[in-house]
Amino acid sequence: MASSIRLRSRLRDGVCTVRAILRHPMETGFRNNMETGELVPAHFIKLVTVKHNDVVVLHCDWSRAVSKNPYLSFMFEGAKAGDKLELSWLDTKGESDSLVTTIE
Repeated sequence: MASSIRLRSRLRDGVCTVRAILRHPMETGFRNNMETGELVPAHFIKLVTVKHNDVVVLHCDWSRAVSKNPYLSFMFEGAKAGDKLELSWLDTKGESDSLVTTIE
């Protein structure tokens, strides 16, 4: 199965810029199914963690207010080319995904 995460990193002057797209439906629990009229159950990413060489550099607690296929971008200092970068998420149904890459 292919990862739901697309992750890119860029290093410039000691600052690493991380950009990621997380493919996920991000259902709020407030939308009605057009065919049945019933509410679509809530299903959204609730926790995102990014680690640089096994040290947490970003920890996000998300809610139902985040859009479908969310885009995440942030910067941090102290990275070097070749360092390990890991992004993982957990949703309200207990599903999860993670991706490990190296900083370029």
